[in-house]
Amino acid sequence: MATSSTPPIPPTATPTPVPPPPARPPRRSFKSWLVGSLLGALLLIGLYTAFMLWWSYSEGDRAGVLQKFSTRGWICKTHEGELAMYVVGGVAPQIWSFSVRDEAVVQQLNAAVGKQVRLHYTEHRGLPTDCFGETDYFIRGVEVIGDPPFMRPQVAPEAYAPAPSAPQPSTPPAAAPPAGGTAPSQ
Repeated sequence: MATSSTPPIPPTATPTPVPPPPARPPRRSFKSWLVGSLLGALLLIGLYTAFMLWWSYSEGDRAGVLQKFSTRGWICKTHEGELAMYVVGGVAPQIWSFSVRDEAVVQQLNAAVGKQVRLHYTEHRGLPTDCFGETDYFIRGVEVIGDPPFMRPQVAPEAYAPAPSAPQPSTPPAAAPPAGGTAPSQ
């Protein structure tokens, strides 16, 4: 008979166990991916808004008559105003709209409606919402100059009277030529 070439297994030896395959990492659900994406987008929008409010595109001053100042808005109440800037007398003024975020400036502007003012402003372009103001121009300081030009007292009309002129010699006026166009002969 033929003998097998493999040695017999001793009764005390046990075979080594095969390790299980590595476990797959758990998949993220669509819900957790969606929540993470929304939170990331809100964080980016918040950082963008904070940067745009901090950084100003331009700064300057404008002067004119403060003709309107009000608080308006359906959800976000903002303080808005209009400044009438006169270029030339007798010409319709150019209207400049602005917004205010500082409560101390709001009180100053409420007291200055109808007066001539100089407004110090900063311009913040690209804000993602109108909850900060309806315009890009935000007032940061107010300087009341006085009453508007049309309300100032006028100079008395006597100041505009012409100075008396030298008396004219009394000579008779020359005869006018007749309607025919020729002068009379003498």
